[in-house]
Amino acid sequence: MARDYLKKATLTAKSDASDVRATVAEILSDIEAGRDQAALDYAAKFDKYDGNIVLTPEEIEAAAALVPEKLKADIRFSHANVRKFAEAQKGTVADIEVEVVPGLIAGQKAIPVDAAGCYVPGGRYSHIASAIMTVTTAKVAGCRHITACSPPRPDTGVAPAIIYAAHYCGADKILAMGGVQGVAAMTYGLFGLPKANILVGPGNQFVAEAKRSLFGRVGIDMIAGPTDSLILADKTADPFIVATDLVSQAEHGYNSPVWLVTDDRALAEKVMELVPGLIDDLPEVNAQNAAAAWRDYAEVIVCSDREEMAQTSDDYAPEHLTVQAADLDWWLGRLTCYGSLFLGEETTVAYGDKAAGTNHVLPTSGAANYTGGLSVHKYMKIVTWQRATRDGAKPVAEATARISRLEGMEGHARAADARLYKYYPDESFDLTVDE
Repeated sequence: MARDYLKKATLTAKSDASDVRATVAEILSDIEAGRDQAALDYAAKFDKYDGNIVLTPEEIEAAAALVPEKLKADIRFSHANVRKFAEAQKGTVADIEVEVVPGLIAGQKAIPVDAAGCYVPGGRYSHIASAIMTVTTAKVAGCRHITACSPPRPDTGVAPAIIYAAHYCGADKILAMGGVQGVAAMTYGLFGLPKANILVGPGNQFVAEAKRSLFGRVGIDMIAGPTDSLILADKTADPFIVATDLVSQAEHGYNSPVWLVTDDRALAEKVMELVPGLIDDLPEVNAQNAAAAWRDYAEVIVCSDREEMAQTSDDYAPEHLTVQAADLDWWLGRLTCYGSLFLGEETTVAYGDKAAGTNHVLPTSGAANYTGGLSVHKYMKIVTWQRATRDGAKPVAEATARISRLEGMEGHARAADARLYKYYPDESFDLTVDE
């Protein structure tokens, strides 16, 4: 049975992809040439902010005083969960050494990057959780310097809760600057900051394009598009919970796709009936985003069985994947392409977005086919080393010489020859290859 689309998207994330490359390239070029002053000029133009750029300890303390104690406790709770999960992730990467052949020892060493730049969105929504997710993992990884960068609001600056979260989680500097200019400031080492080795965190299309353009000069977590979510549900699912979860993710933005995949037509029809009312019940700006996302980007797909549901999900490779269906262990074992997986009604993407501990910086637009999300590993370089005794290196040298000559790389071959003739002057070696 072919997939039956009860609702088909009229647009995709690529449909809305405006050409921002020229604009971003111009801004990056201007700031690289003009340094601090150019960045300040763009901040005045786009952020409409003329306050202090690198926050002082006094400014951080003043911002923290504005954050309600209950919210501080929630931030600390989220931070503890993210840190605990990141520490467990770090424990899966160990320095190793192995004797490859007698006398030849090779090893692996995990080294954190020196400086991390964490972008924290602060425009339409104050992304407190992004500060927690990006800064905490960088701190656990062992980065020596962490900059948190967030767009200020005119006349008021960066949201106090973002400042508090970034500082509490371990940011060494907090930069009140948004957009391309903020990304450039971290990359180029402006305002007395060290040059970032890696840029992480979500952002709008200009931030995403700036990170894409700078990739190679610096590392990045991933090239991100609009957030997306898919729910797999069978007849055991609660239609109200399914509809609520879809709407909760559609509110991210007008172009945030949400998808429902089910083998129960009655469930699908009930969810489609409930969604409009749930959207209307949201605050106005949230409702506008969710309504546009549902209208233009959402899909509802009916499949013949759970295997077809799973294959559909893998084909979409969603950023967030929720399973509200029987036999959760089967789904955990079967599904292969997702950024983060939420098993059962008792969890939800919103938990992962805010406080559960797993990271919410995840691959979008099908990138879960080839990568996972932000983790402590993204901030770490897995490097290798080797050492050898002369006897241990002997067979390696002989093989290297012959392989190199077959490839036509005589210089490589002679590097091996030189050691053999030095260490074993009384021996003869067959270092040629018969073609």
